[in-house]
Amino acid sequence: MELKTTRYGVAERIATITLARPKRRNAWTGRMHTEYRWLLEQANQDPGVRVIIVTGDPEGQAFCAGADLGALEGHAEKGRYDAGTAEDIATPGFGVDPNFDASFAYHFGLDKPVIAAINGAAAGVGLVLAAFTDLRFAVQGAKFTTAHGRFNFPAEFGLSWVLPRIVGLTHANDLLLSSRVFTAEEALAMGFLNRVLPAESLMDEVRAYAGRIAAGVAPGSARETKHQIYRDLHRDAASSVRDAEALLEAMIRHPDYAEGVKAWVQKRAALWQG
Repeated sequence: MELKTTRYGVAERIATITLARPKRRNAWTGRMHTEYRWLLEQANQDPGVRVIIVTGDPEGQAFCAGADLGALEGHAEKGRYDAGTAEDIATPGFGVDPNFDASFAYHFGLDKPVIAAINGAAAGVGLVLAAFTDLRFAVQGAKFTTAHGRFNFPAEFGLSWVLPRIVGLTHANDLLLSSRVFTAEEALAMGFLNRVLPAESLMDEVRAYAGRIAAGVAPGSARETKHQIYRDLHRDAASSVRDAEALLEAMIRHPDYAEGVKAWVQKRAALWQG
């Protein structure tokens, strides 16, 4: 696929997806969603990738400023919502669990951790994207908003489901019902962010964190643990325990278990087969 609104690179087992519409503050379009899903699929299928980072083009001075204004105007002119995507759009993460088979929820079905490096404002769908990643690091002073209230929209793309599960109902109600702007520092205090960092060190810190996962966590363990986390948000405790026991029985037979034990005893880095 020709990349017009994103960039992609892989280094040291880390894939980096960059939202790249800097003249539009990396605003979201149907084309960007199409490319983003296609890139997630490439990264998820690549055995050389262990962790995925998503960030915004720094020249755009935003992570993702939400839906492109032209798209918003287009909805009004057409009198209907138009996602701007084709029926054959890639389906990364689909097929793992029916609860994950929808826009942005597909992140939960990916085999690899996804880290948002939020290097500027995240509004509307930009905030949605960040919320559906597994870990979130942001620059100091970054501004966030759900934004939907000012356009007579509902809470978008499952944000009313995911946000209370991250920050709790009280904070989620504040952010969703007011559509107010809040800062990275507030987001950290609410539990939305894992860390707030100076702009000059954000990407280095995120890559270092991703590198520790890539080197220190068996790929099978990362995959199954991630799926457990999000499946368990939809079910009872007993089902979680039974599934964990079944996975333990299966995964202990994988060569990476024996390799992990040997590496621990020998005090060396493990050589995962994946």
